[in-house]
Amino acid sequence: MQARRSRYRLMLNVALDGTLAALAVPASRWIVAPAADPLVPAWPLAAGAAAVLLAGLPFGLSRQYWRFAGFSDLRAVAGSAVLGAALTALGLRLADAAPPGPAFPAALALVLLVFLSAPRVAYHQLQAARRGRAVEPAAPAAQTVLVVGAGEDADLFIRAASGTAGGAFEVMGLLAIGTRQTGRRIQGHAFLGSLDEAGAVLDRLRAEGRLPGTIVVATPDIPGPALARLLDEADRFGLMVRRAPRPTALHPATVPAAMELRPVAIEDLLNRPQVPLDREAMARLVQGRRVLVTGAGGTIGAELARQIAALGPETLTLLDNGEYALWQIDLELAEAHPSIARRAVIADIRDAARIRAVFARYRPELVFHAAALKHVPMVEANPLEGLLTNAAGTFHVADAAREAGALAMVLISTDKAVNPTSVMGASKRLAEMYCQALDVAARAAGAGMRCITVRFGNVLGSTGSVVPLFRRQLERGGPLTVTHPDMQRYFMTVREAVGLVLQASVLGAGDAVLPSGERGGIFVLDMGKPVKIVDLARQMIRLAGLRPDDDVEIRFTGLRPGEKLFEELFHGKEPPVPTGYPGLLMANPRTTDAIEVGRAIAEIAECCRCGQQPQALDLLGRQVPEFEHNAEGGGAPG
Repeated sequence: MQARRSRYRLMLNVALDGTLAALAVPASRWIVAPAADPLVPAWPLAAGAAAVLLAGLPFGLSRQYWRFAGFSDLRAVAGSAVLGAALTALGLRLADAAPPGPAFPAALALVLLVFLSAPRVAYHQLQAARRGRAVEPAAPAAQTVLVVGAGEDADLFIRAASGTAGGAFEVMGLLAIGTRQTGRRIQGHAFLGSLDEAGAVLDRLRAEGRLPGTIVVATPDIPGPALARLLDEADRFGLMVRRAPRPTALHPATVPAAMELRPVAIEDLLNRPQVPLDREAMARLVQGRRVLVTGAGGTIGAELARQIAALGPETLTLLDNGEYALWQIDLELAEAHPSIARRAVIADIRDAARIRAVFARYRPELVFHAAALKHVPMVEANPLEGLLTNAAGTFHVADAAREAGALAMVLISTDKAVNPTSVMGASKRLAEMYCQALDVAARAAGAGMRCITVRFGNVLGSTGSVVPLFRRQLERGGPLTVTHPDMQRYFMTVREAVGLVLQASVLGAGDAVLPSGERGGIFVLDMGKPVKIVDLARQMIRLAGLRPDDDVEIRFTGLRPGEKLFEELFHGKEPPVPTGYPGLLMANPRTTDAIEVGRAIAEIAECCRCGQQPQALDLLGRQVPEFEHNAEGGGAPG
């Protein structure tokens, strides 16, 4: 049945194309010689039909689906028309029938092109209109939008929007990223001003009664501060700001579908200009080497594993004490980088014997130590566990790496290690001190494992961080809980942070001359300006289309144990020192002897194992004299 229907359609196409070609012959005659009878003689009509059908064979002319006619089909029509006209003219000459004029072949080719293509295009449009009515019989009113974007991004959005079902968007105008495009037009839509002039443009549109319902950001990489200013201006007019789909998602479909605009994410507002990184140097450091990542299932460790796997190590050992998190990153890397030899190892860095055995077996050349307990209130509630993991665990990893002959170990530290008020911060400072001391000794001896310490602040979206907490609270309708109205934190995206960690690893493990590097200097990531947590909460409420304090309450709960209002990246007596590399600074905190610090860590670990909390904290305070413990937290402000 299906074969019979296909033959019927083919025969119908042949008949239609033959009829159209036959009609093209007298039409061409009339164009070239209007005074002559276009139907005399009549036999060239049949000759023209036969010539076009013959010329269409190599182009598959009669096998085309008219309702799916596209540009490639029209090219086939054009080829058939030109070749058919040439064959018809040749046939007339061979039959000694003079053509009505020398322009006849060209006229016939043009008429054939029109006669063969016009019905196809018309049928295609008719079928598309029928499908559109079937999919969306009652189209909603078009949404008025002001599009923000560079030329190509704005053009792509307008083209995609024009193909959506029912014409869902009516573009009121464009806002350029720079100032050079103001006054120019894309598809009839004018650039009304630049992004910096958004307020003035919106004032003008409101005065003209053309204020849009939504502002659509079509360019994906607008800097965070500029995007935040746009949101402030939109908030003044009560407008929503939405992001267009990524350019790769704006593909035309056979059946137009509604384009989904997504909210602006808080990560977009904290987006900073990309710091140039030396990827070639990173590849030289990692390629062909055995690499081990501790805490590979965590936010930082997993991103380290991803970026390291992309650089082509000989083997990549993923170490974590959490089975599920380890399985997740191992599965992800198996799919993304199947050619990289991987090992997933369940181990606890507090178990010295187990860590020594793992390192002796796999003999890593580069070790990235991201495993730690990082949640301040949790470590305050379990201080001995925090000391065993963050201090003793680092001690075990560093010694095992050195014994296994590693070239370098990279310690991931935190801004909470600076003038710490929490056990978590003080334990990380003690870990820093041991790694600093090992690195000073290696530099002095001119041999041995390099210890590189990298310190930075909060990572957006990491486990236990404030952004996922606020999202959960918003989903429940609030309130959003902030500990103190003056609380500030540094923020950075995980991808940016890990990229800079790898850049610091290249510098620390290489021969680069760095300020204070020979004195145990610590790399500090340039985190930009700190962000007030209450401002972050207000922005997230606005991004959800709600009003702070009116729709969603912000509730202050008071400082938790171990917390402080302002995190610091440098001690007061250690000013930041530029390294000459974008995004990287250096600190030069005091150092001590590796044997002395190691002995202190061993004593603290023994106290922890015996449950002697006061003694362990007393020993910690002696080693980190700047530790001013905020064990009680603080009351909620009035």
